[in-house]
Amino acid sequence: MILVTGGAGFIGSNFILDWFRHSDEPVLNLDALTYAGNLENLASLEGNTSHVFVHGNIGDTDLLTRLLSSHRPRAVLHFAAESHVDRSIHGPDEFIQTNIVGTFRLLEAVRAYHGQLPENEKNDFRFLHVSTDEVYGSLEKDEPPFAETRRYEPNSPYSASKAASDHLVRAYHHTYGLPVLTTNCSNNYGPYHFPEKLIPLVIHNALAGKPLPIYGDGQQIRDWLYVGDHCAAIRRVLEAGSPGETYNVGGWNEMSNLDVVRTLCSLLDEFQPRGDARSHAEQIVFVADRPGHDRRYAIDARKLERELGWRPAETFASGIRKTVRWYLDHPDWVARVTSGAYREWTAKQYRA
Repeated sequence: MILVTGGAGFIGSNFILDWFRHSDEPVLNLDALTYAGNLENLASLEGNTSHVFVHGNIGDTDLLTRLLSSHRPRAVLHFAAESHVDRSIHGPDEFIQTNIVGTFRLLEAVRAYHGQLPENEKNDFRFLHVSTDEVYGSLEKDEPPFAETRRYEPNSPYSASKAASDHLVRAYHHTYGLPVLTTNCSNNYGPYHFPEKLIPLVIHNALAGKPLPIYGDGQQIRDWLYVGDHCAAIRRVLEAGSPGETYNVGGWNEMSNLDVVRTLCSLLDEFQPRGDARSHAEQIVFVADRPGHDRRYAIDARKLERELGWRPAETFASGIRKTVRWYLDHPDWVARVTSGAYREWTAKQYRA
């Protein structure tokens, strides 16, 4: 069995669905079901006894100890995190509590569990920590992409909290011998993405006839990674990664936010045209930039390809087409996840 934290969130739920497409090994899924955790993402697993869900928090030491002792996982995959930069600017406390304190308590529980394992199980055990490229800071236009050796320069409360969690994971390997693996990924997109992030937000607003908000001049550049590719990379790192190592996971797809939105508008014009025959791009509006907005992220994923043989299967063109199609095919999911609380948040965040 493997233990997945945050398995009802965007990447965590996609990982669990992907896991069961490739394995029948059971999954213990621990999730606090905060605003972005949605068990409906895993509705297809209903009745599958290999998926064991526990509603709980990674900061609950007693719960963690009981789960580890009773289920005896061979690996812990740590997805659970507060992850939205904008929310971290408005309220950093939850990010510190979940991403730093929560990771610390999880590491402590896992350290105690690992220490009492028989030698053969101890050697095979892995703790895989899923992190972000934002810990590396911001790149200038002509700088090379982030390599694993890039120094940390986080610029938001979110990225600072993830950087701290990365350092804790590294320290538990070097101090206590915990066999850890860390992945730092670029911007994910795909099915089940909570619609506060750029791509699902634009799709939702475009179909609702609402403005499509773009921060500043829209020239912030990100590397875009289809979530299915990310899941495949994590499976590969868990299978063959070297304990103590960090692996960057990227899509080799650098695009400006404005170009991403224009691409989405073009696909929506094709799949679901407006009633007045005008382009969805006419709904684009530019809003005040967020504080400390990083200008460019880009991932150098050559280490993962060189050492473990992984490369993304999707281009941005193929992945974004699948993504738009998924949202159009799942209007009920979108309607349920866009609650009143979500509408209040976006109205507050994206005022022109």
